[in-house]
Amino acid sequence: MLASVSSTRPAASAEHGVTSAPAADPGAEAAPPVRRRIGPLQRWLAVGIPLAVVLIADQWSKAWALNDLGLDRVVPVVSTLQFRLEFNTGMAFSAFRGGGAIIALVAVLITVVLLVVARKLTSLLQLVLIGVVIGGAFGNVIDRATRVGEISSRGGEIAQGFMSGAVIDFIDVQWWPVFNLADAAIVVGGIALALTGLRVEDEPAEDEPVAGDPAEGPAAGVVEPAGPDV
Repeated sequence: MLASVSSTRPAASAEHGVTSAPAADPGAEAAPPVRRRIGPLQRWLAVGIPLAVVLIADQWSKAWALNDLGLDRVVPVVSTLQFRLEFNTGMAFSAFRGGGAIIALVAVLITVVLLVVARKLTSLLQLVLIGVVIGGAFGNVIDRATRVGEISSRGGEIAQGFMSGAVIDFIDVQWWPVFNLADAAIVVGGIALALTGLRVEDEPAEDEPVAGDPAEGPAAGVVEPAGPDV
């Protein structure tokens, strides 16, 4: 009688869907992290918001420098940092003076390349940094395009010719060429991109399944419950 009762227990348990399962192997490899697909809206917001923030801050600060600093005013800030107005017809940090058109063309080409790269990136941080760099590049290009016919030097020279407008610089640390927020965004954003290891990976068409997704079968290291004995 006891043997008969005990022999019926596995069958009863199986009818109720309760089966014993062997313990998972603690040495099994962990499932790989899931790669999430970045949607178009999220991607371009990650680029566009920092781009707009840098561009607005840069143009506002330059307008302040032109209106409040003038040619002779110096505003001490802290230590060697001071605000002093300068006109720059070259590239970042006053290099390559007089090459405004070439510099603007290079900035546009770099922007196009970064936008192409951004279409394939899967890192939100790198997308944000690309927006910072592009915002800085646009800030200086706007100066070159809109300040033609205005003063381009402390000597009172007037900018003439395509993209010959002077970029407004005003941040002076006294041991580095005078620069502006756009220059800082380009340099800091570019260095940060290099440190994060800018690389392009093929983005998955959809989210890769989480470990143990039924569509992909059992994941490595996950043991399915044993079925009833036949």
